Amino acid sequence: MRSSVLKIIIVLFLFNIILPLRTQAVTITNPAEWTTFQELIDAILNFIFYVGVVIFPIMAVIAGFLFLSSGGDPSKIKKAKDILLYSIIGLLIILLAKGIISMLESLLGGS
Repeated sequence: MRSSVLKIIIVLFLFNIILPLRTQAVTITNPAEWTTFQELIDAILNFIFYVGVVIFPIMAVIAGFLFLSSGGDPSKIKKAKDILLYSIIGLLIILLAKGIISMLESLLGGS
């Protein structure tokens, strides 16, 4: 009984995290509208950026759940810490890549 209630709470919590991100105005333009190679690359990079930003909180919640359910087992605690560490590193890489690309476009005169 207790585990089924916990599963329902977790699903509702994840749904409340994902739904606002899903309803934001993230649009992918029609491929026929891409007239240059730069527009195609920008669309692909924006898609990867938004997917990475959505995956991070999900992985953080999973790591927190694993940490709380570890029961003091050092291997499970290490696994939870590793998941959180790698998800933070992945988010930083995505944010830095987006920032570097924007900076290079502004320096080189791109749109």
